[in-house]
Amino acid sequence: MSFLDNLENNLKSLESRQEESQDGPRREQSRARERAAAVASASFAEELKKGPYTAELLRQCARVGHGLRTKIHIAWLGSNLRLEARDRRLELRPTAAGIVAVELENAREIHSQPVDLKTSPEALLRQWLNGLAAPAAEPPPLE
Repeated sequence: MSFLDNLENNLKSLESRQEESQDGPRREQSRARERAAAVASASFAEELKKGPYTAELLRQCARVGHGLRTKIHIAWLGSNLRLEARDRRLELRPTAAGIVAVELENAREIHSQPVDLKTSPEALLRQWLNGLAAPAAEPPPLE
């Protein structure tokens, strides 16, 4: 490596360190906000993971999905519970104020509402799956 290449690498390294030091306080503030939000929503996240509402929701997913002949995929993404059926998604997200149900269609948020963990999850599930059981269009008549 020549002297000029070495000098150029050192200058690039110094510039990147300066940029990091300038972005450092912003990054720390962002981390602190994320940490505070996680701590504030921790009790709701725990209730979502281990509570009776979620167990009943998963039972209803199996029952309603079978009736619609649709597989409902279930996944935990961190503290969020994601349900997927065809091109629709329902995510239950714990926040500092409670649990929020967010409906997504084709990766686009279309509706969100707070969830009461003391009610039956069947109404939420049916509202989300409304329209999936729509009858297929009739084929054109043969000539």
